[in-house]
Amino acid sequence: MIYIGNHLSTAKGLLAMGETEEQLGGNTFAFFTRNPRGGQAKSINKEDADGLMTFLKEHRFGPVVAHAPYTMNVCAARPETRRFSWEMMESDLLRMENLPGNYYNFHPGAHVGQGADEAIPVIADCLNKAMKEDMTTTVLIETMSGKGTEIGSTFEEIKAIIDRVELKDKIGVTLDSCHIWDSGYDIAGNLDRVLDEFDRIIGLGRLKAVHLNDSKNDLGSHKDRHERIGKGHIGADALRKLVQHPCLQGLPFILETPNDAYGYAEEIAMIRSWMTMREGI
Repeated sequence: MIYIGNHLSTAKGLLAMGETEEQLGGNTFAFFTRNPRGGQAKSINKEDADGLMTFLKEHRFGPVVAHAPYTMNVCAARPETRRFSWEMMESDLLRMENLPGNYYNFHPGAHVGQGADEAIPVIADCLNKAMKEDMTTTVLIETMSGKGTEIGSTFEEIKAIIDRVELKDKIGVTLDSCHIWDSGYDIAGNLDRVLDEFDRIIGLGRLKAVHLNDSKNDLGSHKDRHERIGKGHIGADALRKLVQHPCLQGLPFILETPNDAYGYAEEIAMIRSWMTMREGI
């Protein structure tokens, strides 16, 4: 089995997200740690956070996946942007200890002309500064599409970051189906080959979460435009095989498709039916 859910708003609080996700039929979810375009984070109500943790346990949810804001670029060329991003990550990881044992997902960033060889050590330096030995959060590097000067569009680049991280038991990867398709990994034509390559380079033990999205783009387009499940170039059959793959069972799958609440409930129901099919085989 997998855990399935979608991105939710924090506007009504933390516990409200769990209650909303259950109504949609899900048993995990993702949320932004602050406005996705950046800015100050809202203060955390400890009673609300404890209420969510109790809810997750009572309703048998999987790990939830906090998402860093899009404006965070820890390898930015501009010193002020880099400094702001480092402070944001450190603050977010401290705040995540109010929800112990969950995941914090971030985009590795864009080198903006510096080159990957210059940017990758900087990303690792940020992680080594922000991550603490006693923290309970696992930090997840998200696979990227390779748009512009993005880092993380190849498994080799992600491995190069992980190799430089000191607290290796607290680092993992989120596999985004749209991103890796757009970056050139043919999960529709040969999913097993892609997962074998991931295992050989990074190790499947590092894979902690999946962003489940179709793509508006052709394979290798490097554009990063998500589509609803079965409405894009990856297709429902390929995404069903991803959901059902034996190497990915037990992971939280997060929908980031262009949907409203009704659309997410429909997709969650469809994916649950795929899992019923798998368990019947």
